[in-house]
Amino acid sequence: MADHRARLRGEGLKPVQMWLPDTSNAEVRAELAAVCHAIEAYPGAADDAAFVYALAEDDQ
Repeated sequence: MADHRARLRGEGLKPVQMWLPDTSNAEVRAELAAVCHAIEAYPGAADDAAFVYALAEDDQ
């Protein structure tokens, strides 16, 4: 593992620790669901989603 990390550092990369929501936690899942529903209920959600999907397609 040390060799692998050294090679990556040699390529100009660095390790980064990221904290993500624990989706195995029911409370976290409920909060994420509530946020998703709020986003879906937003009047401009369909236009925003179409814009994001168009950006994603352009990136491929």
